[in-house]
Amino acid sequence: MSLRVPPPQSLREALKVPDRYMFGPGPSNVPPRILEAGARPVIGHMHPEIFEIMSDIKSGIQYLFQTQNKMTFAVSGTGHSAMECAIFNTVEPGDSVLTAVNGIWGERAAEMAERIVKKGFSWSVFALSKHRPALFFLAHGESSTGVLHPLDGIGQLCHKYNCLFLVDSVASMGGSPLHMDQQEIDILYTGSQKVLNAPPGTAPISFSERACRKISSRKTKPLSFFLDFNWLTNYWGCDDKPTRVYHHTGPVTAFYSLRESLAVLCEEGLEASWERHRTVAEYFHAGLENIGLKLFVKDKQVRLPTVTTIIAPHGYDWKEITSYIMRTHNLEISGGLGPSAGLVLRVGLMGCNSSRTNVDMVLSALTDALQHCHRSKV
Repeated sequence: MSLRVPPPQSLREALKVPDRYMFGPGPSNVPPRILEAGARPVIGHMHPEIFEIMSDIKSGIQYLFQTQNKMTFAVSGTGHSAMECAIFNTVEPGDSVLTAVNGIWGERAAEMAERIVKKGFSWSVFALSKHRPALFFLAHGESSTGVLHPLDGIGQLCHKYNCLFLVDSVASMGGSPLHMDQQEIDILYTGSQKVLNAPPGTAPISFSERACRKISSRKTKPLSFFLDFNWLTNYWGCDDKPTRVYHHTGPVTAFYSLRESLAVLCEEGLEASWERHRTVAEYFHAGLENIGLKLFVKDKQVRLPTVTTIIAPHGYDWKEITSYIMRTHNLEISGGLGPSAGLVLRVGLMGCNSSRTNVDMVLSALTDALQHCHRSKV
């Protein structure tokens, strides 16, 4: 038989990728050191050297999360995969799930849970006591709205009603204080592409002993084989078994990058990273108000320091503003997402991007856009 599909002309040309300021809600810019780590030679995903790298990653995640949980590893995938890993392993038919819907990520968690159970409820202390859910989900940093949700006391309240506490920290981890063990969080996950400044594709996650007991008492297999807790913890050497069984081909170059990003964070120190993100965010918020823009989150105490939401300025098309800034300044900022779509602009200053120099760059770009983009008089 002859070939009927010719090679695409576009693949005869060299790959072209722009060098851009990534100041949206993620992914963030990847520093040269982390890019170089990811470019190192590929080795086998079951080689002893990769197991050593994975062990370093586990230790780094334990520091990042402030946890001593043995069942700590990284899912091969983005934050969505970690969210599904958490829900699919701890929830089974007959359970109920409680979600705090404070933005799109609460909506996504509810959507995932509804694929397993029919009983889903929105957050209230009354719902926790009445419905006795197996799991309560909360996004610590809700990047669609720019809200940083307080966590203290919630884990203790959940455990009073024999409920697991699941926290999404994709947008907040490394940029805002979080202590998994001390705050009694049962399952915590994040993504590699935000404050950690690694490429998208790995998602650190950790399970408490309480969560592990819930998983071991399951009557049914988890919905997903790829995200099966028992297979993943064996591959990552968390279960102390003498042999690791092949489950999937781990993205080894992504592991290199994740390890390097954790090393960078360890060198700076968690508390220093938290403080830097806090002070840069405050500087940015003051600058926004100085140029006449208003912050979407009024209460300063619950503003997410990594992703800032700005009320879309009256009379302007937010899409024109973001397009103008991308075209003129080679700089990405984004519009809203989910419930905030059309209402806000979102600016992410995470990891290496969290600096006063970058704040000044964003403020200059926004000022320029407000002067040159069309403004309706209506």
